[in-house]
Amino acid sequence: MAFLSKSAFSSFAKSDPPSPSPEATPPDNNNNILAEDRLREAEDRLREAIEELQRRQRRNRGLHECAPPCEHADESCIAHAIGNLCQTFLLSYGVRVGIGILLRAFKLARRQSYSSLLDLKQLVSEKDLIVREEACRIGLLFGGFTGSYHLLRCLLRKFRKKETPFNAILAGSVAGLSILALDDPSRRRTLALYLLARLGQCAYNSAKSKNKFHLWGSHWSHGDSLLFALACGQVMYAFVMRPESLPKSYQDFIQKTGPVAKPIYKAVRDSCRGSPIDVVSLSAYLSNSKASSSLKIQEFPSIIPCSMIHPDTNSCLQHNAKAASATFRKTFPLYFSLTFVPFVVLRLQKFMDSPARTCWLAVKGAVRSTTFLSSFVGIFQGVICLHRKVAVKDHKFVYWLAGGFAALSVLLEKKARRGELALYVLPRAGDSLWYILVNRHFLPDIKNAEVALFCLCMGGIMYYLEHEPDTMAPFLRGIIRRFLASRITNPPPSANRTASYLYLQNLEAAEKPKLLDSSNGTEAPASEKLNLESIPGL
Repeated sequence: MAFLSKSAFSSFAKSDPPSPSPEATPPDNNNNILAEDRLREAEDRLREAIEELQRRQRRNRGLHECAPPCEHADESCIAHAIGNLCQTFLLSYGVRVGIGILLRAFKLARRQSYSSLLDLKQLVSEKDLIVREEACRIGLLFGGFTGSYHLLRCLLRKFRKKETPFNAILAGSVAGLSILALDDPSRRRTLALYLLARLGQCAYNSAKSKNKFHLWGSHWSHGDSLLFALACGQVMYAFVMRPESLPKSYQDFIQKTGPVAKPIYKAVRDSCRGSPIDVVSLSAYLSNSKASSSLKIQEFPSIIPCSMIHPDTNSCLQHNAKAASATFRKTFPLYFSLTFVPFVVLRLQKFMDSPARTCWLAVKGAVRSTTFLSSFVGIFQGVICLHRKVAVKDHKFVYWLAGGFAALSVLLEKKARRGELALYVLPRAGDSLWYILVNRHFLPDIKNAEVALFCLCMGGIMYYLEHEPDTMAPFLRGIIRRFLASRITNPPPSANRTASYLYLQNLEAAEKPKLLDSSNGTEAPASEKLNLESIPGL
């Protein structure tokens, strides 16, 4: 039943006054305004009648409605789920192994062992390339989620006999148990917090597009950089003062990227807390430096001087320049691998069409990202040295400020990348803050809380992916559709929708530009006004 009932239509027709003839209507502005008001009232009554009719139709269909058909009519639900599982498993496994092989190749080339690049035993042997278990776990995570999500969607569609947003939320939440494929709780917690940040981004964009909520300052052009600075401040504070609050792999990455040794960080930590420093280990580290003979180590120093932080270099400026240069050389292979391998695997056809352009874009992006990270290290070390030039006592808050100032180097990245970097570092900061609050008994220590959080976030993410995809960042939307839901397509607008529903949608769409034009006073394309992807920051 896709038309108005006789009673609803008759009441609508009676309440609508007859339109005056063109000859009887004077060309007066007041009459035009009255005519527009009558037309608007008529549209409102028609909308109410259509909505009431749709409610009655849903109640009448109730239990008599058949389950909507699945979108994979050419194969069974189980075969469809298994196909998605295998496809996503192989895709994610290939990306992880490809990154590992490319990093191994850079390592061999750095040793000037170019002939070994052609030796498969050295290039991909399990002894030197230990990625098989990790790649399998990542494949099980992504593939297991995709397969179980599609299977649960089909079961819910047939069991509930209707397609609603609740299906996507419940299927995504249950399929989120695939996170158990990762055996490291810290990695699961980091991934769960990353999705929580992304879910918050989607929810905020959705509320903002509906004029329900708006954060002060969200229109700032550098709001994403500010968020990145706040997150980096927490991460660098945690690395110096509470390294146990960060994942082991993240600690090792920061340690290898920076120019300061672990004994120095430990001495700085003890000094800020007023504890005695380990003179023996610090003396053993400084014994091989150039200025070891002139250094006097105290058990309770008020501040660790620059002569101990960089004992081989007298000039702080020279030390910071060397640190930035060394960081560039060490991290360029990593960034190139993370840029080149996913592009080739995920866009193989484009790579085959223009391999030279793909390599050039990968090199260009890697150079830009490596320059950003090198500048971050140089600025962080510069702030630490500057503090020692003007202060005689150390304080742990200095390292939070140093991380925030160093984060200004993100301005070297593209505008689109800044928001991605902010939402990447934000979960790391939240992870360390979570650990610190639990350690101080401000939050309860709930076992496997990260698994429950991941499941809830995946339910929300899948809802926004299928029903409000414009609220999601293009990068995340593309990654999820390519990895986690490679065969998902948004439901067609005409599926299980009556003509009255389509008329109502067209009516609302026609009114939106009018309201925008009357409020702004200027005309602009609707896509430009309602484009959520152009929102800066969050």
